[in-house]
Amino acid sequence: MVLRSHALLSPKLHFRVLEFRVYTEETVFCFNSLTMAEDGVPPLDNLTLSDTVEEAAFSQRVPIRSILCRPDAGAGLAGQTLKVGGWVKKGREQGRGSFAFLELNDGSCPANLQLIIYADVAPLGQFTPTGTCLHVEGVLQMPPEDKQGKQSIELKVSKVLEVGTVDPAKYPLPKTQLTLEFLRDYVHLRPRTNTISAIARIRNALAYATHTFFQKHGFLYVHTPIITTSDCEGAGEMFQVTTLLNEAEKKAIKNPPASQEDVDLAKSVVKEKGEIVAKLKSDKAGKPEITAAVAELTKAKENLSMVEERFKPKDGKLDYGKDFFARQAFLTVSGQLQVETFACALSSVYTFGPTFRAEPSHTSRHLAEFWMVEPEIAFADIEDDMKCAEAYVRFLCQWLLDNCLDDMEFIADKFDKKAIERLKMVASTNFVRLSYTEAITILEEAVSKGQKFEHKVEWGIDLASEHEKYLTEIKFESPVIVYNYPKGIKAFYMKVNPDKKTVAAMDVLVPKVGELIGGSQREENYEVIKERILEMGLPLEPYEWYLDLRRYGTVKHSGFGLGFERMILFATGIDNIRDVIPFPRYPGRADL
Repeated sequence: MVLRSHALLSPKLHFRVLEFRVYTEETVFCFNSLTMAEDGVPPLDNLTLSDTVEEAAFSQRVPIRSILCRPDAGAGLAGQTLKVGGWVKKGREQGRGSFAFLELNDGSCPANLQLIIYADVAPLGQFTPTGTCLHVEGVLQMPPEDKQGKQSIELKVSKVLEVGTVDPAKYPLPKTQLTLEFLRDYVHLRPRTNTISAIARIRNALAYATHTFFQKHGFLYVHTPIITTSDCEGAGEMFQVTTLLNEAEKKAIKNPPASQEDVDLAKSVVKEKGEIVAKLKSDKAGKPEITAAVAELTKAKENLSMVEERFKPKDGKLDYGKDFFARQAFLTVSGQLQVETFACALSSVYTFGPTFRAEPSHTSRHLAEFWMVEPEIAFADIEDDMKCAEAYVRFLCQWLLDNCLDDMEFIADKFDKKAIERLKMVASTNFVRLSYTEAITILEEAVSKGQKFEHKVEWGIDLASEHEKYLTEIKFESPVIVYNYPKGIKAFYMKVNPDKKTVAAMDVLVPKVGELIGGSQREENYEVIKERILEMGLPLEPYEWYLDLRRYGTVKHSGFGLGFERMILFATGIDNIRDVIPFPRYPGRADL
C-alpha cells in the first residue's frame, strides 16, 4: 500500500486529501479520503468539484481517469448518468448469480472502475471473463458504507451498449501474474496488462515532455529521413534498402539456376543435333531437310549457352545504378547529420524519430529499431551542449513526477522501489562534470584500492557499463557528465580539441542504465573534418553535402542524442529494453 497526502488550496478552501493506492497485477485501486487539515478547518462533506463530467473527445465514453483521479475519487459525481467503456480486469458473480461485480479499465489511468450489473439487465456470464470489452451506461453511486474501503464510487449498469466477448479457455492472458518475457509472445495483447499500459503512459508522458521542453526553448521540430545514404556512426551495422533482390528473385523464378545435369543434358542435345546434320549432309539429303536440321542445331546451341550462363557462379556484386535510388541506401542509425543542415540555417532544431541498427545482439540493452531525440544548436559550444542536456534530463524527470505519478507509483511498487526516489534525485541535483582523463584517474584509483572491473581501465578505452555505473552509483551517487574523450574512439564529426588527442565530446551518465546521452561540439573546420572522414576510412562522396555545410557559411554548433528507450529504462527500472517499446524488433523477432 502506498500512502500519499497533499494539500489542496484555494482562496476559500483549505483541506487535505489522503490518497491511498493498493496495487495487484490485475487491480489498481485509487481512492481518497478527506481529513481534518492541520489548521483545524473541518472536512468539507459537501465539496463539489464539478456537477458533471464530460465524455472523451470523439468517443462515446467518459474516461475512467476523469472519474477516479479527482481529489474526491469520484464521490462528488454520485447520481450522474454516464457511459464508460473498457476491458474487464476481474469479474465475479454474486448473490447466487443475481448480480456481478466487474473491474473495468480503459487505459486512461492505472485504476479500475467497479461496475455492478444485475441479471435483469443482461445475462451475466458473458461479462465476467477477463479481457471482455464492455461499453455500458449507468448511474454512479456510493458503495455501501462497509464496502467503501476499496471504492469511493461505483457504476450501477442500467444498459449494456456493446460487448466484446472472450472465451476464457482460449484467452492467453489469464488473471495470474505474468512475466514480461511471456508477454513478448503476445505483443498484440500485452497493452491490456497493468504493467505495459503503465509503461505506455509513461512513454507518452516523456514524448510529450520532450516536445514541450524544446518548443518552450524555441527549437524547431524537423523530420529527418528514415532512408539515408550516409552512415552517421561509421560502424557499418546498417539495414540496407534495395529492390534489386526482389528483381533477382523474380528472375530466379522465371529462370532458376542451372545444375551440372542441366548443362550436360543441353550438351548432349547439341551433340545429337550435330550428328543428325552431319548424317544428312553425308547422305546428300535435300536442302530443305538439311536447313531444318541446322535450325534445330542452332536452337540447341542457343539453349546450351543460356543454360551455361545460368550455371556460371556470379561475382556477388549488385549494380546499384539499377536500384530504386540509383545508389546504395540504408535505414538511418541517426538523424543527426541531416538535422545539422537545418541547424545551419534555423539555429535551434531537434528531431525525434525511429533509428535502426543491424547489430546481431541479444542483450537486454539492444534493439534493432529504437527512437532517438537529437537536438542541434547553432552558435553553441560543448559547454552549451552539456547545459542543454542536463536541463532536458532534469525536465523529463520532473515532468513524470508532476504528471505521471500514479503510474510511477505502480512501477515502484512492482519493479523498482527506488524509481521515484531516483527521479527526484536527478530532477533536483546538479550533474557532476569531469573530463575523460579525470574519470580514468578515478577508476584507476578505485582499482588500486581493490575495486574489480571486468574491463581493463586505461586511458584510451571506451568506458564500459560497469565503469559508468561505478561513477554514478558508487563514487558520486549522482548523474555524471564525462567530456573530452580520446578522438580515436569517437565519430569523425566531433570537434578536435587543441591538444589534437581529444575531441569535444560528452556523455551523460545516470544511475541504473549508464550512458543516457551522447553528444559533442561538431567540427566546423572544412579541412579538419575532411581529414577525419578519410582517417575513419569512409568515402568522401556520400558526405560531400555534409562538407558543403563547412564550405559555405560554416558555424560553430553542437548537439546530442538521447536514447528514448534508455530514458524509459532509467525512469522505470525495467530490466529489459524490449519491454519499454510497443513493438520490439531484435534478432529473430519482428512481430506484427
